[in-house]
Formats: sequence, structure tokens, C-alpha cells
Amino acid sequence: MPSANLRHYKTRQKCHAYRGPLSTRRPAGPAVAASFTNPAHNVTLSLWLLVRGGADLTTQSDQAQWSVEGLLDLFDVQADGPDRFTGDTGIAGQDDRQVVEGTQVVAQAIVAAAKRFPDKSVRSAHAVFSRAVMVGPPVELVLDVVAEGRSTATAIVAVHQNGRRCLSVTVLADVPTDDVIRHHLSRPDVAAPADANVFEMPMIGRELRLVDVVDVNSPDEVGPPELYAWLHYDPIPARDDLAKALVAYFTGHLGISTTMRAHPGIGTAQAHLTVSTAPMTISVAFHEPMRWDGWLLYTHESTQVGAGMSYVRGAVHAEEGDLLASFAQESLIRPLRTSDTTIDSKSRF
Repeated sequence: MPSANLRHYKTRQKCHAYRGPLSTRRPAGPAVAASFTNPAHNVTLSLWLLVRGGADLTTQSDQAQWSVEGLLDLFDVQADGPDRFTGDTGIAGQDDRQVVEGTQVVAQAIVAAAKRFPDKSVRSAHAVFSRAVMVGPPVELVLDVVAEGRSTATAIVAVHQNGRRCLSVTVLADVPTDDVIRHHLSRPDVAAPADANVFEMPMIGRELRLVDVVDVNSPDEVGPPELYAWLHYDPIPARDDLAKALVAYFTGHLGISTTMRAHPGIGTAQAHLTVSTAPMTISVAFHEPMRWDGWLLYTHESTQVGAGMSYVRGAVHAEEGDLLASFAQESLIRPLRTSDTTIDSKSRF
């Protein structure tokens, strides 16, 4: 499959209007090559499709795998007029969830701001999630430039889908200067990646290992409200904006699990089934320079939960010890309302 940049294609069963970060590997089992042409974008896609028992071709998400290369391509939003960008949502994950990761859209907002301010470096992004972004229709990112000077710039990125505003991201960019003073939080002294527990979160090119935790979703794994996660990406993007987008992407993945870990009998395995959970805000600050090799250590600490909301703060260190980013997350953790049970669990917020 020479290209994984899926934009529009049609099969006998479904019509998708999105691009997914698909694997370029030929799938195991009987398969045929197929190509689809989208005249509106002048794009032709060639890919392998599984044949199940000689029946119709299908392109369901259980045959498409996420990959780091495809994810980076998804982050790389395209200009669509002055201060406007468009991006795709990708495909549903292996659990077939139809809700897009909020940090995926934050990553797209970071790239959009970096393209709008090409002479500056994105230093922070602060997102508030108002509505879920659903898998399928593209997102539109509209930048409201609040200020743009020689040293700093600020923009509010409004993200719309189907004409509705789903989230707002305030982005600060600046021109880095020489140090006056410098210090940073030391990397926690925890088990090395080789001694941590492998955790399956399938994505080609990504490895995840947890310190002192086997199953982060289990309500039976109880401990202090903290989590340490080693993450390895291949490839590591050379572009500064994509590197920051990739670092930001994982900041929302384990915050709710961190909070629940301190409470017996509750875990993220119950999310969207008996408990309503959702990230509501994400803040990420990037610390220059944004460069690393090897593993990243994501530290999570839940400092408070109550009244239906939790707060988690964290840091991202390179394996060598440099502090690359700091982040915070507010999340909703509430009983599942009776009305929510009428919504399929794969589409719940």
C-alpha cells in the first residue's frame, strides 16, 4: 500500500469521509489490492482489503491499524483560507469507539497555530472541551489571532464539526531567547523501561510500559493516585510542531485511570458503561528545546477528585532526564445517567 493518507473512498458497504492513520503493512490472510479515486481531491488510494470467505470487500476499523506515521499525518492540518485549517478525524479504534480523542484535536490545533506563526515556537496550549468530536466528518479549525508581535503571539483556535463548535484551544507562541536563569523538575527515579510492564495500546510504532501497574483499566489494581508511563515512538518527528503535537497527544490518555487507581472497585474498564467519564480541559506547556531520543516518561499525579470532577497534573521527561513538557487535566467522573443508557456505549461522551 504505497499511501496511507486516506481521505475519501467508497466501498459496497460503507462510505467514509475521513482519513485514518492506517498501517502500510499488507494484512494477514486472503487479500486483494484495490484502488479508489476521489475526483474532488484528485487523490487515488491503493490499499489491501481483506476478503472474508470470498464475500464482499470491507474496510471496517478492525482491519485498519493506527500507526505513528499515520497519526503524524493526521496532525498535519491543511490551510483552507486565511486563519482557517481543516483536518480529518481518523478511524475508530479497536474498541470501535466513535468519539475522537480530545488530545488528537489539541495536537491539530498546535500544528495549525505553528503554521500561522511560522517564525515562532508554540509554548503552550490550553483546551476546553465543550462537545465530543465524532469519528467521520472533518474538523474545521478557525484561528482568532488575539495578538501578534515580534516576540509573542496568541491565538484562540475554535474547532468546529458539522457547523458546531466542539472545543476551544488558546495557544501561546513566542521566539525563544538565551537563558537568564534555568532549572527544571528532575525526572522521577522509577523503574527503567526494560523493567516496566508492557501494556497493549495498539499502534504501530508505539510502545507503552507502565511502572508497578499491570492493567491500568482494572478496578482491582489499587495504589496511590499516580502513574508512571514509559512511551516510545518510531518515528520521532523532526518538525518541532509535530514533535510537540505528538507529546501533547498522550497527555490525556491516563489521567482518569490515575485518579481511579486510589479507589477500590472502580476503574476505567467501567467507563461509558456504568460510569460517565470525559476529559474536560487539557493544558500543556512545552519547554525548549523539544528534542529527544529513545523513551519518554509521562508522570501523572491526581491531586483531587470530588463533586464529579478530578484534577491531574503531570510532566514529560526524556529518558536522559530533560523536562520536555508539563501538563494538567480536568476530567468528569460521574454516575452514568439513566438517559445515557439509551446511547450506544461506543458513542457516549
